[in-house]
Amino acid sequence: MRRIFFTLTVLLMAASLSLAAPKRPNIIMIVGDDMGYGDIGVHGVKDIPTPNIDKLSKDGVRFTNGYVSGPYCSPTRAGLLTGRYQQRFGHEFNPGPKAEAAFGLSLKETTLPSRLKDIGYKTGMVGKWHLGFEDQFNPINRGFDEYFGFLGGAHDYFKNGMGQNAIVRGTKPVEEKEYLTDAFAREAVSFIEKNQKDPFFLYLTFNAVHTPLEASEKYLKRFESIKDEKRQKYAAMMSAMDDAIGQVLATVNKAGLEKDTLVAFISDNGGPPVNGSNNGPLHGFKATTWEGGVRVPYFIKWPAAFAGGRTLDHPVIQLDLHTTILNAAGAQAKTDWKLDGVNLLPTLTGEKKDPPHTALYWRFGAQVAIRAGDWKLVKANEPGSPVTRTEKRLDGAKLFNLADDIGEKTDLAAKNPEKVKELTELWEKWNAELVPPTWLPAPAAKKKNIE
Repeated sequence: MRRIFFTLTVLLMAASLSLAAPKRPNIIMIVGDDMGYGDIGVHGVKDIPTPNIDKLSKDGVRFTNGYVSGPYCSPTRAGLLTGRYQQRFGHEFNPGPKAEAAFGLSLKETTLPSRLKDIGYKTGMVGKWHLGFEDQFNPINRGFDEYFGFLGGAHDYFKNGMGQNAIVRGTKPVEEKEYLTDAFAREAVSFIEKNQKDPFFLYLTFNAVHTPLEASEKYLKRFESIKDEKRQKYAAMMSAMDDAIGQVLATVNKAGLEKDTLVAFISDNGGPPVNGSNNGPLHGFKATTWEGGVRVPYFIKWPAAFAGGRTLDHPVIQLDLHTTILNAAGAQAKTDWKLDGVNLLPTLTGEKKDPPHTALYWRFGAQVAIRAGDWKLVKANEPGSPVTRTEKRLDGAKLFNLADDIGEKTDLAAKNPEKVKELTELWEKWNAELVPPTWLPAPAAKKKNIE
């Protein structure tokens, strides 16, 4: 009897340990730039092998309805780092190629690295910033212990750059001789190796596959069979980024940190026409509120906390990564932070079955959208000019059921006036909470959709 009791005690203790919360993880947040939704293996690409991105997806959880809150670069990043819809603090647009000194992530907003730093994380960033050029906006002054990258929205891959868009370490310009994607891999690996004994947060933001289309000979040779020059260069740039991600993940594994490292991956928006990208089944492209502008690859992996090898269909947004990471790190989000992102951990573990959001919202000048359940109401391809909160921006919007029509081909607005009314009222309630944009994009950037 005593032996049976002892055995039961051991089994119960083992069970309680297995149910215990995992220790706070290392965190790696990876962002691709201007990726086509259909240009990775798990989304059906045929001409560009992406084994490391695919493995990250398959080892973790892939959200098939993953979104970003802005259809191009800077707004998405502002939302990600604050966990709030960026239109709440005026960060609705990119600033255009000649940014004013006022351009930058609002100093009234608290960033994710700042919150993680407060609870003992080592914080490092490698890559594209695009959230301000002045010193007060520099990553070093927004929560990061270390920074290597460039501050603008785009950069050559072989040249250092000059002035406010030079390659910098911290706040000081440096000379960089490697192909930039390879350099970012080198710096990310170095950060992990230096900080592997402490909990760390690495924000790795590639400029691949944003223009200019520039690839090293090593990668171009991989795609000699692609005869379209634009697509060939794009494929080479994608392959370089995939290799870089592979190096980062291999470094984590070599250090014995894989189980206790949370890795998340998104693109900042959909692919634009100018870089040879392919958005697969989606309609539209970067700088529009069609699916092709705002639906993105969206993966999360944390072996110690939840099982991988799964897909989830609930609509989620990049704002959720902010809140999820904070909760994983043990920094419970406070009400007065007014975060729009939700904690996805209960969804990822299976504890919560209901969708994390009632609705997701977009405002990009006169282009607007709302998704609630499978329904999306959208008005896109309008000029990106500012509109006051009182104007009825959803007049003439189109309605789609994305479960049946991912390509947004069949407008159901005329057949479903009550659904149009319901979604319009939800969007207008959300819009009433927003502020006007702090700056406007340059006219040329609006026309070309490449900024």
